[in-house]
Amino acid sequence: MSYLTVDRHASSAMKGSSEDIKENNEDLEVDNSKSVLLKIATLYAEQLMSDLTLEVAGVGYPAHRLILCASSEVFQVMLMNREWSEWRESRIVLQETPTAAAVFPHFLKYFYTGLIKISHETVLPVLSLADKYNVKDLVTLCLEYMSQHIAQAAKRGHLITWMQYTMACGHNDVAKACQNFVKWNLEWVWAECELSELEADTLLALLHHSDLVLHNEMTLYRFAVRWLNKQRERIADAGLSEAETKQHWDTLVSDVFSHVRFPMMCPKQLAKLLLCPLTQEHKEFFMERMAIAMSYQSGQYERVAEVQSTEGGRMLFTPRLYTEDTWGSVVGVDNFHSLPSYHTRTFIFSTRRAIADHSQDINEWTVDLYPKGVWFRKSLLIVWAGTYDVPEVVLRTVRISITCQNCPEPDDEQMDEPDVRVKIGILVWGVQKGVEHVSSVVERVHRFSSQNRVLNIDGALDFDELNTPLYTPPTTPECHSPAARRTSRCPKCSEAADNPEPRHLLGPNMDQLRIQVIIVPLTDYCHVETTG
Repeated sequence: MSYLTVDRHASSAMKGSSEDIKENNEDLEVDNSKSVLLKIATLYAEQLMSDLTLEVAGVGYPAHRLILCASSEVFQVMLMNREWSEWRESRIVLQETPTAAAVFPHFLKYFYTGLIKISHETVLPVLSLADKYNVKDLVTLCLEYMSQHIAQAAKRGHLITWMQYTMACGHNDVAKACQNFVKWNLEWVWAECELSELEADTLLALLHHSDLVLHNEMTLYRFAVRWLNKQRERIADAGLSEAETKQHWDTLVSDVFSHVRFPMMCPKQLAKLLLCPLTQEHKEFFMERMAIAMSYQSGQYERVAEVQSTEGGRMLFTPRLYTEDTWGSVVGVDNFHSLPSYHTRTFIFSTRRAIADHSQDINEWTVDLYPKGVWFRKSLLIVWAGTYDVPEVVLRTVRISITCQNCPEPDDEQMDEPDVRVKIGILVWGVQKGVEHVSSVVERVHRFSSQNRVLNIDGALDFDELNTPLYTPPTTPECHSPAARRTSRCPKCSEAADNPEPRHLLGPNMDQLRIQVIIVPLTDYCHVETTG
């Protein structure tokens, strides 16, 4: 930013130092940067004094070497290094993709004005140009836009391409945010995305994860079939020989379904798979997989132990985060802001003690949700040595307390205390720019026993963020519009529009809290990455 300094020092150099200090304090800095930027922008708009033309897709764009070198490290090397042929050329042809070529004039104009319009459709080609020419400030702007519009990108079918590009280019923070959104909102993203855009390596990386949130494993099988049908069309159009086509197709089917966890399907679901055309087409592969699944479901653990000792074998017997009623429950809290401090919401449900179908035992759970903090009142503790005062304690935390109500009791013949080993998933719904989705997931692996029946989970939601001052919808519709409410800034008066919307409160009045607790059983054959 440029500054124009106006010196009002009118005194003589012969005056005393005290008077000099007084006069110096009256110096005034005037910000005239807008005028200077306007002059630079005029060079671009009126094509004045250009000394170089950039040609993109047959269109010439007059430019200035000085501006290009100041904005881009790549242009700086290209235009100032004598080892590059471009340094002496007056017309340089740039090879860009069609989508990048479409936004190139806006990209170039940014060098002169610092202004650029970005949308869901244009942010990726603009980012690709900023990456290619190493325009670091524009890269940062594009990544910030993407991180703030992930839910909208999913709704409009762009999220898969965003995720794959940022993963490939090492934009790890945005790539991880995109990947988490896909994992935790899998069925919704798949319904909206263009399956042909999902690359095989990306799909296989996703299928490897155990924190995928989906109804059940059968849901994943159906998606894999849909994706493979799209790939079959692409392979048919690739011009391969019949033998090459068959080899490529067989390899693809094997790679994808090796990551589908058939033992997590019940016998009825496995029986339905026998009638699927893909199963008939690759009968030997699928029969082996379903035989492993039936061994697990029927309790033939010698065969299971053989499989789990092979590479990747443990993953087959590791449950994901299944949302069907068998494994958890949703709790909703309405009128959140009117709840008193230290409010407790309790809900009760049961889950099966094992995924294997031969086991019909159930676990009974009580979940206490403390969205407004936890208060332990002052009390007396009476023990054999006397009575002690227990002081009052207040915890500023959102606590989820999970109690196993029917832990097995030890008997006299057991050396070790029996326990219930489970993976717990806490799904927290949120909203981004009006789009509701699962915004975060907390996982815990825990062993409940008769001596350890309760697990307290803090930090699934940020207490201070959730319990902000009341969100007040705008009362002046002609000024603070719904758009301002979503962005927390009014486009007409450029002032903050009340309070920004909280991320984890849903509904038209932003006063609904929704979480889901999933509890899936674990065995000694599981692969577990998370501990708790």
